[in-house]
Amino acid sequence: MTIPADARIAVVTGASSGIGAATARELTRQGFHVVIGARRTDRLAALADEIGGTALPLDVTDDASVEAFASQIPRADVLVNNAGGAKGLETVLDAELEKWRWMWETNVLGTLRMTRALMPALLASGNGLIVTVTSIAALEIYPGGSGYTSAKHAPGVLHRTLRDELLGQPIRLTEIAPGAVETEFSLVRFDGDDAKAAKVYEGFQPLVAEDVAEVIGFVASRPAHVNLDQVLIKPRAQAGPGKFAREG
Repeated sequence: MTIPADARIAVVTGASSGIGAATARELTRQGFHVVIGARRTDRLAALADEIGGTALPLDVTDDASVEAFASQIPRADVLVNNAGGAKGLETVLDAELEKWRWMWETNVLGTLRMTRALMPALLASGNGLIVTVTSIAALEIYPGGSGYTSAKHAPGVLHRTLRDELLGQPIRLTEIAPGAVETEFSLVRFDGDDAKAAKVYEGFQPLVAEDVAEVIGFVASRPAHVNLDQVLIKPRAQAGPGKFAREG
């Protein structure tokens, strides 16, 4: 679908599933024309048909892909940096460098690439909003999580620094830091092992993607003078990374 010239435009990365897909639906309900990007283009096409949005292929780890994606977006009111993920639970001493490279390319440099590429379009809107989805792992650490926590601390710091650097510009910035959300996140972390992924959420009620999307929608609906700098959202049963009130 062609991006309408007169519509409010929201861009969501990592939109083929989970929080990204739920956010695309939520922002559509708010009246945005949503441009969705991800590598799994078959899923993107189905979602775009559902919401009446625009699907564009996007690999945030690839400079040329990001440039091609951004070149098709003349202006943007909202950018949701959601693309990211985790690989493995190795200790620091057992760290697998390829997993770290993937996490840093996706979570850190992917956020940097997208933010830089769409900044002119966000400024052109006169009231831009950048939402960066980090994690509770951007604020705390846990054993075995050093690759992911470091790869989430970094975009959190990037985002907070940008908030300071853009002071006085017509841009709002909000960091969303979710705790345990039952999506495909753990399935990716454990290389498709369904049993391992399911065990993460055993014995308590985790958040679902729609819970986080509703918060992002609330942020996007605030008036231009209101900036929600950081939102930490956890299930009631979670106190911190790995700290859950499990039944049984």
